[in-house]
Amino acid sequence: MTDKQFTFIDLFAGIGGFHQALVSNGGVCKGYSEINRDAIDTYCENFSEKKESNLGDITKIDALPSHDLLTAGVPCQSWSIAGKNLGFDDDRGQLWNDTIYLLKQSQPKAFIFENVKGLVDPRNKEALNYIMQRIKEAGYHANYYVVNSYDYGVPQNRVRIYIIGFKEEKFFKRFQLPKTVDKKVKLCDILNVELNDSLVKEDTEQLTSMSLSNTNGYNDYFLFNDLRNGKTTIHSWDIIETTQRQKDICYLLLKNRRKSAYGKLDGNPLSLEHFNSLDETIEQDELDKLVELEILKKVEYVYAVKELEKDLDDNELLVLEQSNHNRLILDELKVNKTLKVNRVSLPKTIEQLKKKNILKVIEHRYEFKNSKISTGLFGINRIFLPTSDTFPTLVASDTNDYVTLKQITPSCDESYKEEFLEEVFKAKNYRKITKEEACLIQGFPKDFKLPESRARWMKLIGNSVSVPVIEVLCKAILETKVFGSEVTNKDILKKLSA
Repeated sequence: MTDKQFTFIDLFAGIGGFHQALVSNGGVCKGYSEINRDAIDTYCENFSEKKESNLGDITKIDALPSHDLLTAGVPCQSWSIAGKNLGFDDDRGQLWNDTIYLLKQSQPKAFIFENVKGLVDPRNKEALNYIMQRIKEAGYHANYYVVNSYDYGVPQNRVRIYIIGFKEEKFFKRFQLPKTVDKKVKLCDILNVELNDSLVKEDTEQLTSMSLSNTNGYNDYFLFNDLRNGKTTIHSWDIIETTQRQKDICYLLLKNRRKSAYGKLDGNPLSLEHFNSLDETIEQDELDKLVELEILKKVEYVYAVKELEKDLDDNELLVLEQSNHNRLILDELKVNKTLKVNRVSLPKTIEQLKKKNILKVIEHRYEFKNSKISTGLFGINRIFLPTSDTFPTLVASDTNDYVTLKQITPSCDESYKEEFLEEVFKAKNYRKITKEEACLIQGFPKDFKLPESRARWMKLIGNSVSVPVIEVLCKAILETKVFGSEVTNKDILKKLSA
């Protein structure tokens, strides 16, 4: 084995993000572990690996073949903000125990473990400390690093935690996190768009790697959302034909819905009475018309509790126990810890109580119909211009994010938005990223082989590590000489006496 060659084993291998990076740096794969059929087929097809080399389900592996470097992209659902944050209370969190068991059993010279940034969230501090302690008990010197893929050569804000460790302390002390790359890869490079000179951004200290804005303060994407506002926010009333009066009512709700005076939630519906306190000229039929246009929705908010029946299930009893002066208020129920701990389905339980004639609606309120931020409007969350530095984090479930090749020069708020609506949205001059572009955004070759189905390839590429990040981490590990043959005093004396 030369100074630059080393062997590795690839746990939770996915489609081979680790493999792609390690082989390009002299690594030789001694085996991989993966259970997803699509991922296995993709791994074998792209790297000419045999399915017989698959070590299979990690929970059933007793021992690993001898190797120098152990890698693992431990499934992230237990720590992801998008998950339930159950940590080791989730069976998937126990996979960390299996991973560290195999680390202790096989004793490689070094390892790289990857996970979502949620693992370093304060609420998961105890879990992270537990993992680091277990790694120490396995005989390793390790530290964790929070890395954004954008800083190492991909146009994607993908923040992940990497735990890197060494069997010998001297190599651990030599390891240094690589410096970020000077020349960043931008979205226009992936889309193969040559930007107009007037739109090319200059690298300044004010522009951070998380920025999605031009130097003039205009975002490089348009957000389709009724719950937020800004220069580049497109609302449903910008798309649906509405009067200025209707627009004004919508903005009134948008401006006030997050005020604590209207409820305990981050965003609260408003009653006609609330609207009148803000503008006494607003009438019921105006709100009803916006409901008819499907911009607003009418929601039940306050219930009167009538005489109880004996035949009630546990969830119904729990909900009714939260009543105050025979009243139930929706926002109070939504933040109630007892109901959350017992996983009570409010819509289902309230509907049951209404059918039993125990609850009667005594107040309705009005909220935006499209009230889920990530869903966006009309199937669109964001449309990114080619001037954007980055694209959002690729995820397994895909997103409602799109790109346009159209370049727009911001001059003022109104013209920027109007030009976008006319030349991009109404002209349908936008699309989702292609399979080839998704590969490049994750640092794979554009001709990397993936299944034809978008849902299938998006799941695979969204679950992968970013190849360039693993490449720079691998090079940093190699620079410690952990896999090379170091010349010791004993070696010198042996050579002199020969």
